[in-house]
Amino acid sequence: MDAIPIGALFAASILIVVIAIEAGYRLGHFARRRSKDEKESPVSTIAGSGLGLAAFILAFTFGIVTDRYDARKALVRDEANAIRTAYLRSDFLPEPDRGAAAELLREYVDLRLAAVKSRDLDQVHGALIESDRIQHKLWDMAVANARKDMNSDVAALYIESLNEVIGVHALRVAVGLQARLPAGIWLVLYILVILGMIGIGYQAAIAGSTRRSWATPILAVSFSLVIALIASLDRPQSSFITVSQQPLENLRASMDGGRRP
Repeated sequence: MDAIPIGALFAASILIVVIAIEAGYRLGHFARRRSKDEKESPVSTIAGSGLGLAAFILAFTFGIVTDRYDARKALVRDEANAIRTAYLRSDFLPEPDRGAAAELLREYVDLRLAAVKSRDLDQVHGALIESDRIQHKLWDMAVANARKDMNSDVAALYIESLNEVIGVHALRVAVGLQARLPAGIWLVLYILVILGMIGIGYQAAIAGSTRRSWATPILAVSFSLVIALIASLDRPQSSFITVSQQPLENLRASMDGGRRP
């Protein structure tokens, strides 16, 4: 799904819905000519049930992606707090490691912000590789200082804060980049939408309608908007709906203003 732009997905969904309604309409006219026993009332019930199932899977899928979107927002706050703590505790390091750690953490925040602002996944992966490099540098520096005094509580606190930074980073990658809607859910969603639209077209024909309803484009656009919204929420690099990086931006601004954010 990532290879399809949101605009193209929206247009394709409209086309699919319209074609499905038209197919159902033609099928209904064919069935009505072949048999007069086909009644509107049971067909209407069946069509409503199909449409209800389509609405259910849309709501179910929307719930998944909105929960993940909320998780991504929470992880930005968690990461900003974790980096802030590590930045403050780097004051306990001896020179020259103190200044080096502070500079590495500032660079780390810059990389995090650049990775989110970039719409190119190759650049994002490059920023993540650089983030890993900085994490290893900070960790090696912390371990070297901790070995000088294995009973130092201060060193333990700094290492704990670095652990938090690394852990939140792993969560952001897992939730933000790797956790996606399974292809099976997308398949079921489109199948149920198509079947529901066929049912609507079929019911309209059985009811004796001889003209296409002007409500068809409205229905097609409505369902397609929801599908496009779900796809946008599911994509980490979507430009339509983005996760605010304000906590990290505030942290970076405070780093430029002084040693203590």
